[in-house]
Amino acid sequence: MQARSSRSLLKTFTPAIVITIIGFVIAYQFVNPAPPETIVIATGTEEGAYFLFARRYRELLAEDGIELVLRNSAGSVENLRLLEDATNPVDLAFVQGGVATDASTGLVSLGSLYYEPLWVFYRGEQTVTRLPELLGKRIAIGEEGSGTRAIALTLLEDYTIDPRPDTLLPLGGKAAAQALLNGEVDAAFFVAAPDAPLIQELLYADTVRPMSFARSAAYARRHHFLSAITLPEGVIDFGANIPAQDTALLAPTANLVARADFHPALVSLVLQAASRVHGGGDLFVAPDTFPAPRYLDLALNEDARRYYEHGPPFLQRYLPFWAASMVDRLKIMLVPLVTLLIPLFKIMPPAYRWQVRKKIYRWYRELQELDFVHPEVETVARLDECLGRLEVIEEEIRKVSVPLSYADELYDLRLHLGLVRDRLQDARTRLVG
Repeated sequence: MQARSSRSLLKTFTPAIVITIIGFVIAYQFVNPAPPETIVIATGTEEGAYFLFARRYRELLAEDGIELVLRNSAGSVENLRLLEDATNPVDLAFVQGGVATDASTGLVSLGSLYYEPLWVFYRGEQTVTRLPELLGKRIAIGEEGSGTRAIALTLLEDYTIDPRPDTLLPLGGKAAAQALLNGEVDAAFFVAAPDAPLIQELLYADTVRPMSFARSAAYARRHHFLSAITLPEGVIDFGANIPAQDTALLAPTANLVARADFHPALVSLVLQAASRVHGGGDLFVAPDTFPAPRYLDLALNEDARRYYEHGPPFLQRYLPFWAASMVDRLKIMLVPLVTLLIPLFKIMPPAYRWQVRKKIYRWYRELQELDFVHPEVETVARLDECLGRLEVIEEEIRKVSVPLSYADELYDLRLHLGLVRDRLQDARTRLVG
């Protein structure tokens, strides 16, 4: 009996289930694709800060099941080219402030990460505070495609210093530092954090000194991607008093740039990693200064804007990334769920009641027909025929299965059948007797 009742329930609700499934299938066509499990970031040379930070990003993202692949490059300019080239599988890149322009289409910024001081180290006993004082000397301005070269040329052009190949040399990184220490060049530009190994080596060297920009504030006003910062006396090494005096520096910011189609769910995840890496502050800024939606060359990604305004998405605060991503993607499924299930929940209970009661009420039509027989004008044979029909109906009713909540109506049917039988039997008794 219970099995027959379950079949009846399933039969009633099957159309609602089918309609709901169809609604989900249609809605699923509008669900965003799942975030990729692998993303590629363009870094720079292996001895640079970009590469070191990218390795820390890789460790943090791996905790959430995302593989970060590091792609070495010459620097910021090449990183931009890799991002803009659709044939290259690069999703993210570290880009020095001031390198990107409005011509960099299809790219967005996820924010600035930290100040990247511009260092100009030089040889000689005479103090240098202005770039024109280096005119005619051999200067390493960075490799082709590097952000160091881009900013060096920008600043030298302020003084109409032409990039003559015999004085402005395409050396950067370790090669430039070694050439400076060996006396092969007279000055060298670097864009790197103070704790970068090559910067530490040069700060401790006896033969070279960092230039303190005499007009750092003017540079910052003229070039909005630059900030005037100060490296305080002795902050590198109190015992050795390095640097020996306050040093005025210029600093662009390192920006995290992505393609415009970078998956929205990964934006928050990457920025959370950036906050853990860069949020502790450094020699130039207090904790929680970076990452920030400032000092940007490109438009800020909208998902990144929401992150800076409201923090990580609600689901990512309490669920693992894969679970939060899945729930966020499938929330569009709530639309058909609510749209379909609310009216179905209103319609299905009456439909189920009708389905159950139909098993009972269908017999009342025959009972009525037998009850309308007029015993006064009928024969004994006719009454016997009616009583026989009642027995068949009673046998069929015994096979009827309904939920317990409808049992009273089934027993009412049996009671009414008995009343009709009693009436017909009384009429037959009168005719026989």
